[in-house]
Amino acid sequence: MNIGEIARRAGVSRSTVSYVLSGKRAVSEPTRQRIQAVIDELDYRPNANARALKEGRTRTLGLVIPPASQRLTDMQLGFVASVVEAAARADLDVLLSPSGGDHDRSFERIVTGRRVDGVILMEIRLEDDRVTRLRQSRLPFVTIGRTAEPTGTSWVDVDYEGLIARCVHHLADLGHRHVALVNRSAELVAAGYGPGHRALAGFSHAVAERGLTGVDLCCGDDAPAGEAAMSRLLTTRPEVTAVATINEAALPGVQRALQAEGRLVPRDFSVVGVAAAHWAEDFRPPLTAADVPTLEMGAEAVALLLERIAAPTAAPRHHLYHPPVSLRASTAPPPTSDPRPQR
Repeated sequence: MNIGEIARRAGVSRSTVSYVLSGKRAVSEPTRQRIQAVIDELDYRPNANARALKEGRTRTLGLVIPPASQRLTDMQLGFVASVVEAAARADLDVLLSPSGGDHDRSFERIVTGRRVDGVILMEIRLEDDRVTRLRQSRLPFVTIGRTAEPTGTSWVDVDYEGLIARCVHHLADLGHRHVALVNRSAELVAAGYGPGHRALAGFSHAVAERGLTGVDLCCGDDAPAGEAAMSRLLTTRPEVTAVATINEAALPGVQRALQAEGRLVPRDFSVVGVAAAHWAEDFRPPLTAADVPTLEMGAEAVALLLERIAAPTAAPRHHLYHPPVSLRASTAPPPTSDPRPQR
């Protein structure tokens, strides 16, 4: 169904129908009512592109995700799902676009192609060229995460520095003296990945404040990497009795490595971290953790972006989340004797 058919049935010209749809010119009330009756009868919906041209908007948001070559973690998928759901509630579509690696052209099309009304950017680095590019483009945008100097940008983020510090203090309160941080991958940390650097800062500060011995290690975002990293830690640093982590995808491997060494959680070894709630609850025993509120953060990112689209010159806003550390069953005082099984 198109404008020509509506015009034929209403007995008017195509331009008259167009004026009724666009509101650009006045049309007599009887004519407008006759055209509207045909539109209602045919259940006509204007083409989305035509509506976008009329409104000057696409009613589409861009969500820039990590490269397609990388398998998204459950937390990343949680952010994607929450953004899509929040956009749908506002009757908006979401265009996913990878960035990094071989995807620079895809990101540039998002920025310059007038395909979206605004952008949500994930996985932020402390120095992030994508943020710089979006600022130059004047396209409204919001970040999930923040750069080293986030002034002038709307963003949502988790207080990884403060939360990991609280995890270390919790372990110290239980009596642990030798602790480790299981971070994200070495590649991400080397690239300036914000949560990795802030988690390490919080860990280092808390370890120094409590007079503990601390060791930090990077780990890939999957179970085999977690198992390998934990096995190395147990071999090279047998005095360590607890770990804190922001790498939820590595948790199943961490658990396997502890089981292989005969270490029972939490009797022989404690584990705590920052993770999505379902990862924490699936750990055995359930993980003491600060639960990242992905649903709330994704919805807040969409709300902030809609504010930027409606009022581009308004002062940017941000929301730093400080979820509580939920005490579950994976932490306890350290063993009083060498926890390693006797051979």
